[in-house]
This record gives sequence, C-alpha cells and structure tokens, in this order.
Amino acid sequence: MFRARFFIEWFSGSDPIAAIDSLVQAAAFLSGPAAHSALRPAGAQAARIHDLWQLTLWICMGVFAAILVALLVALGRAPRASASAPLLTSHALGPERTARRWTTWATVASAGLLVALLVADMWTDRALSRLPVADALRIEMTAQQWWWEARYLNAQDEAEFAVSSELHVPVGKPVIVTLKSTDVIHTFWVPSLHGKKDMLPGRSTQLMLRADKPGTYRGECAEFCGLQHALMAFSVNADTPEAYAQWRAAQQLPAAEPSGQDAIRGRQLFLSSNCAQCHSVRGTGAMGTLGPDLTHVGSRSLLAAGTVANEPANLAAWIVDPQSLKAGSTMPSSKLAPDDVRALVAYLQGLR
Repeated sequence: MFRARFFIEWFSGSDPIAAIDSLVQAAAFLSGPAAHSALRPAGAQAARIHDLWQLTLWICMGVFAAILVALLVALGRAPRASASAPLLTSHALGPERTARRWTTWATVASAGLLVALLVADMWTDRALSRLPVADALRIEMTAQQWWWEARYLNAQDEAEFAVSSELHVPVGKPVIVTLKSTDVIHTFWVPSLHGKKDMLPGRSTQLMLRADKPGTYRGECAEFCGLQHALMAFSVNADTPEAYAQWRAAQQLPAAEPSGQDAIRGRQLFLSSNCAQCHSVRGTGAMGTLGPDLTHVGSRSLLAAGTVANEPANLAAWIVDPQSLKAGSTMPSSKLAPDDVRALVAYLQGLR
C-alpha cells in the first residue's frame, strides 16, 4: 500500500516530499504504531529542523537540475568534426569569453548558496537553543545496553518515580531532558519532536523539546551501540494536560496489591527469586537497580525497549528465555516451572 502510494505520487508529478514521506511512513508502519517521521513535525524544534531540511533539499535539487541542464546544453552544442579534420590549438579556439563568464557566475552563485545554507543552519541552531523553558518538566534519561530508563524529577531535581522506555509529556509544555549513558555512546532521537543528541558515558547533556500535538511518537537510539542496537526503541506519549496529570499521579503510587491466587503467588515468587535482585517494585521489598523499575509494568504497551507487545504470552517468553527475543540482553533465563511462570505473569500484568 505504501509502496504503491509512493510511485503514484512520484510519477504523477506531485510534491516529491510527499512521495519521500510515503516511504518514511512505510518504515514507521513496519516498525510500530507510533509516529516516526522527521517530515511531519509535531513540535517547535522539529518544525525548525524540517524547515532547514526543506530549504537544503530545494537548493540542492535546483543546483543539480542546473548542472544537468548545463551538461545537456554542452553536449548539444559540442562541435562535430570528421576524423581527417586538423586538431584545434588553444590559439585557434579563441578566448571563449562566454564560457568563462558563465563559469564565473556559476561559481559565485554556488558560493552564495553555500553561505545561505550556513546562515540558515546557524539561525536554526540558535532557534533550537532559545525555547522558553519556564516551568519546564524535567526528565533524566539514561541509556543502557539496550533499554532506556527515565526518571521524572520534581522542582528540587529529586526523582519521584521511574519508567522504562515509555515517556509521557504534557502537550504544549517544555521538557528538559538530561541525557546520560552507563556504558557506551548512545544517541537520543525522536524525529517528530527534535533532532539527535549524543549520550556520552561520564558526561551529562541536555535537550529541550516541546510536543505541540497529542500523539505517540517513536524514538530510538541513533548511534550504533552493540548487538541489539536495532531493538533499542522508546516512545514519547504527548498527552493533554489533564491526561498527563492523571498518568503522573498514578505513577507516583506504590504497586497495586495483587488480586487472585495466581497473582498473590506470583508476588511471592518475584520477591523470593532473582527478580527482586535486579528489579524494583515500589511498595515491596524489591529494590534492585540493574533492570527496569516494574512498579507499573502492566500499564506499558511494549516490553524490552519496544521489542514486543506487552501481552501475557510475550511476557512469559521474555521471562523464560529473553535471549530468544533479544540476544545479548543482560537478563538471565529462568528455570521456573510453567505454573510458576503463569503466576509470575499474572502478578506483573496486574501492576498497573
């Protein structure tokens, strides 16, 4: 469907940007339901970057077209001579003043366009750094091989709660994201909201963004960081202020009490096994820090940094053999009996 739309738009003479965007949307469709297109900005910074990209694209297309036309004209006007004709010397050719004049003007125009692109780039960079950040939401985002941890901070820069690979932000409110890495170089990138920003081990960087349209926007690591770099995604859910306030209030609550025999036994298994040594569940004795916080894992739409949907069958497969879904993951395989796995899944799915 997307491929057909691309060719229809391209060969019908419509806007080539729309045709290119069709391919981008095809990739987004294959990778998940969240929007993932730099050609459809949903924030102030992404719009600035999109405008710069369009300016660069049209200038480069114009220069390419001009060069192609000049080449065709030169080929068409090239003199034809027989094999017996004498060779022309430079004196016989003459000064070729017209050709020199055209070459000079082309050089000047090229230099002018390059300067214009440089100025536009500097202007865009300045605009990106001048987003008003009064009363901004603050998030500390840490990249790890191969998942994301986001800590939501209060006014005193103290962490209130943590989520894994699934952010929520209010529409229209600036967000300051502090970027960190615990191992290698990663790159934070949400094409619909902002450009790329490196995350360097031992250093903290900041990125300011604002979502102006409600929706779910896909993000990813844009710097090769190891075996499962391709399966290191996250999402940014831009909610209305009311919906965001409800979500944040729910995230600040401790883990829900399990209901049902399977869920109750699952909590006992979780606290008595290796799970509690790596993961934390607020309101229980589980306070591990090596893996994601699972306090509200049941409310997340995806597992393993966007690898699979958060469904009972996928969660069970992830518990039993995580390497089958994400080779190289630091999460160890489990040797629990099938009934124990079912009880553990019931408990985790109830953490909403």
